Amino acid sequence: MLNFLAIDAGGTSTRAVLVDSSGLCLGYGTAGGGNPVSRGIGPAMDALIEASKRALEGTNCTPSQVLVAMAGASLELPTNSYRDSFRTVGLTGDVMIESDLLAAFYSGTFHDDGMALIAGTGAVGARIAAGYLAEVADGTGWLLGDLGSGFWLGQKVARAVAAALDGRGPATALTELLLAELDIPFDEQARTQGRLRAQQQLILKVYGRSAVELSRFAPLIFAAGNDAVAQDILQRAATALAQTLTAISGENGMSTATGAAQPLVFGGSVLTKGGTVASAVAEKFAEACSTQASEPILVQDGVVGSAVMVLKRHGIEVDASVFTRIQDSLAALRG
Repeated sequence: MLNFLAIDAGGTSTRAVLVDSSGLCLGYGTAGGGNPVSRGIGPAMDALIEASKRALEGTNCTPSQVLVAMAGASLELPTNSYRDSFRTVGLTGDVMIESDLLAAFYSGTFHDDGMALIAGTGAVGARIAAGYLAEVADGTGWLLGDLGSGFWLGQKVARAVAAALDGRGPATALTELLLAELDIPFDEQARTQGRLRAQQQLILKVYGRSAVELSRFAPLIFAAGNDAVAQDILQRAATALAQTLTAISGENGMSTATGAAQPLVFGGSVLTKGGTVASAVAEKFAEACSTQASEPILVQDGVVGSAVMVLKRHGIEVDASVFTRIQDSLAALRG
């Protein structure tokens, strides 16, 4: 029986699983970020190999093929260097590079048609047809898009607090949360050159970070509870994410030729944290398409999907029983 290495290589963490041709997961390992665009080729490759070694440890197995799922900008990189590096863990065949969007989609379903929406630090949607990406919307980065993403939410938090501090916007529970996050004391009487010192410190600390680091403020939205400003931001995020889905839904929306609803897979912390945003996005998307959309399937990462893909790409049928075997055996390894 053949064994495969399936890897989900993210910007901050890498997950590798050893899976046989029946869908049984035999080993699992993790490491740091494995995306060469965000981490650099050398550190990313080190993470891929480290996670793979941990997945292979104690199995006495050698992988015949390796599939690595990663973000789109990395898909253009040549596979030769990957193949040479994976020889060190016993690879006998080739390395395939696939989209992390497909990995997320297949982490939620074994079907080959449907849609995926990922909203973590960034935000991107995809329509999948016959097992491949048919259309992609957004995922254009913090400067050009990523609407409804963790960065987008974090920026809206910072802007709302800045506006609340000088009276341009309404008071919000986000102010206390953000100032505490940045260790900024608040005294409504303390001013410098007419500006609240707390706001001056906010300006300095926000601009002292890279733009993408604003995503660290996104969790404050959920911590603010029923705060009106926070809820408004969440609703706007849901609207933006639903628009991303609508842009790629095709003429038939989420329906197949027979009228059945296709799978709709959601991933990324913005959508999976509590499920409130996910429900709002699904509702707004269904309204926009004037159709009954599937209940969103929430996935935590793309490692199950990477295992599904490596089997499919080698002509192995993945049906409901094989899909369940991958999920259950991987869950047991993860503990």
